[in-house]
Amino acid sequence: MSISSLLLLIFFAVLLWPLFRWQRSRESLSPAVFAGLLLGVAYGGLVQVARDWGAVPAEVLEWIDVLGDGYINLLHLLVMPLVLVSILGAVVKVSNTRSLGKISVSVLAVLLGTTAVAALVGVLVAHLFGLSAAGLVEGAREATRADVLNQQLGQVSDLSIAQILISFVPQNIFADLAGSRDTSVIAVVVFAVLLGLAALGVRREHPKEGEQIEQFVHVAQVWVMKLVRLVMLLTPYGVMALVAKLVAGSSWADILNLFSFVVASFVAIGLMFVVHGLLLLINGISPLHYFARVWPVLVFAFSSRSSAATIPLNVETQIDELGNAPAIANFSASFGATIGQNGCAGIYPAMLAVMVAVPMGINVFDPVWLATMVAVVVIGSFGIAGVGGGATFAALVVLPALGLPVTIVALLISVEPLIDMARTAVNVNGAMTAGTLTQRWLGDEVPGPETAEG
Repeated sequence: MSISSLLLLIFFAVLLWPLFRWQRSRESLSPAVFAGLLLGVAYGGLVQVARDWGAVPAEVLEWIDVLGDGYINLLHLLVMPLVLVSILGAVVKVSNTRSLGKISVSVLAVLLGTTAVAALVGVLVAHLFGLSAAGLVEGAREATRADVLNQQLGQVSDLSIAQILISFVPQNIFADLAGSRDTSVIAVVVFAVLLGLAALGVRREHPKEGEQIEQFVHVAQVWVMKLVRLVMLLTPYGVMALVAKLVAGSSWADILNLFSFVVASFVAIGLMFVVHGLLLLINGISPLHYFARVWPVLVFAFSSRSSAATIPLNVETQIDELGNAPAIANFSASFGATIGQNGCAGIYPAMLAVMVAVPMGINVFDPVWLATMVAVVVIGSFGIAGVGGGATFAALVVLPALGLPVTIVALLISVEPLIDMARTAVNVNGAMTAGTLTQRWLGDEVPGPETAEG
């Protein structure tokens, strides 16, 4: 390792100390997360400049990844235990199981409805910016990416809607708890609901044993939530490392080359945040109040590019900051990680469809084509993986279903990480919006939020 790289790493370690002091002096985690974001941007820019001083960014980022990727790994570790005990606890505590069905229907309606709107927004923005696949040049990286996509396309084309729905049903719960499938989160939700319903049956037939089960689930919830809060304390440092890596590793030449697509994507994503805000406003919820409480979650989603990894922070914020019931928070966060993702499953494939369809002479505003595209997007949004790359899977589902080539996905590889972060943020916000609206609609029927101690 060069001396310059070593000095940069030492400087990064030194920056952690004031961030730690800043976090300890604040009751809320939000200021520390924002401070970590700013430090990450500044440090990433410094790594870019340090190339001229003999520093090797790859050497520096390798060690920064220990903090950033290590934090994400811890969050992935929390996902399955949190989903299992939280959903199980929500079912065990309900007195009327019909409320669970209402929660599920409400959350899914918002997720899928906003995904349909996101697809229309993607079409409109792509048209307004005049985006087209014509003229995009395929380089070496793009050609390699195209070969990988062709292999993935063969796997995706074998999946039918019925097979996707079947994948939600757990076959080996231990494999799903290990996250072996893209739909493992939903499978764990299904298992937790069934296990909870069985517990309710035991409580009716054997009250004493039922009380013991309920007490065991309560202890498990308290235990897991304490673990969640311990890991959440690392959020400012994880955000700092992830943002530093993003800024240091960005290729501004590639971004400028596809500047129109990058700007159009961010405009479409921004419009979906406006749509979420309008839905909240229409239902009597202040968007300013809402976004002031959820922005740390959005910052982490942006940094990590993982809806699944954001589930613990998503659930905790919905319960503690938004006042959503634990059952609603857990259902919306879990479903939102793999179903109806507004950015990855809605905006992105719709924009690509327009970019490919226009050069082929297709009228993208033809009502039949538009309705078909929206329907395919909504149906294809089931089972989208809640990690980086989920948008690619969505595009591989939507484009062939519309009779369009998938080559364009490979041509946009150079700007994918940047746009994917913003898409992940809007995905997570869609899940939190679904939970908040469901709380407003069903609040009287669902038990209110409880602290980990209670």
